[in-house]
Amino acid sequence: MRDELWLQERFNKVWETLFYDVERKNNVLVKFKGRWKNKFGHIRLLKDKSSEIVINSLFKHEKVPEFIIDLTLAHELVHYGHGFNSPLERKHKHPHKGNIVNKELASRGFGEMIRREREFVKKEWPLLFKELHPNYKRKRVRLFRFF
Repeated sequence: MRDELWLQERFNKVWETLFYDVERKNNVLVKFKGRWKNKFGHIRLLKDKSSEIVINSLFKHEKVPEFIIDLTLAHELVHYGHGFNSPLERKHKHPHKGNIVNKELASRGFGEMIRREREFVKKEWPLLFKELHPNYKRKRVRLFRFF
């Protein structure tokens, strides 16, 4: 099983090798959290002005390919570099409009990983999710309530 130290080292490697031109203007924390079916990670700004990058804790398991974790970290670093939930100047009005994240990832050498991720999400993730989170029950949201 992967742990927080492993994730931090992986994150630093991705940043240093492929995002060396993105200035680190604040403290950036990275951790495993949550067990989501349809979300691999997110970035948010904390009250102390640190940025926190969270990666799906199901990714601790060795059955999840490392490239999925690397791509998720890189995706959140693109948001950081574009000024979303970071102290950097915002480059775009919306974080995903016009496929800007994937375009940036492709320009940084992640094009093949994006293709492989689509295959993984379509063919492998649904079964792997059920295996790693067997007690998952979808939360039902009621839009209307009668009586």
